[in-house]
Amino acid sequence: MTPRDIIQMALRDSGITGEGIVPSSDDMNDAFTKLNWMLAQWQRKRWLIWHLIDLVHVADGSTGFTVGPGGAVNTLVRPDKLESAFVRQITGSSFAAQVDYPLTIIPSYESYSVIALKALPSFPQYVFYDSGYPLGTCYAWPVPQAGLYEVHLQVKELLNQFSNLDQTISLPEEYLPAIEFNLVLRLGPAYGRAPDPAIVALAKDSLNVLRMANTQISTMRMPGELVRNGIYNPYSDQIR
Repeated sequence: MTPRDIIQMALRDSGITGEGIVPSSDDMNDAFTKLNWMLAQWQRKRWLIWHLIDLVHVADGSTGFTVGPGGAVNTLVRPDKLESAFVRQITGSSFAAQVDYPLTIIPSYESYSVIALKALPSFPQYVFYDSGYPLGTCYAWPVPQAGLYEVHLQVKELLNQFSNLDQTISLPEEYLPAIEFNLVLRLGPAYGRAPDPAIVALAKDSLNVLRMANTQISTMRMPGELVRNGIYNPYSDQIR
């Protein structure tokens, strides 16, 4: 299966072309562009990505490190956000005895900016990811000491866009109908065609299949500041 095959089926299902009609080069190129736009948007939705990957950076003592094409952590595209993160102590023990500690994700630059001493070197407990473009920047805090720790970032797997019409599609098979039926919905408006209710239903169902297959809900954890050691007695002003 190639993007050309997907596009030709989508053009037929939308009624833009018919059996035995060869789409024009303009139709194919426009549909190819919209196909890649759709995949770029899907890339940002966790439930449309089948798993997470682990990015690793060995601490070098700097307050931050870049993530993305050509960055300190080199990836094909810069991640839009962190899904989770942890720090691993890598010295003074064998590989089997290395210990991982979860990092709390700081959700915004506004929250990170209130940290008074951002260059404080110590055992890291938090991480903030500034999703700049084309490179993001990751800040672990306190700053992990050089050579003692690895910072591990869990981000969404790359949902590759296609480089040409005849590229072989390498995706889980359940993605093929989802791509085709949802592409139909994106092609119709340019030709003044209302979506067929049957295609709308198939497009929704195909996305629900991906949602059920990909959704992973982490175990809920109580924030540390809300955990108490006992029950407060207002009469004695004590916790028991």
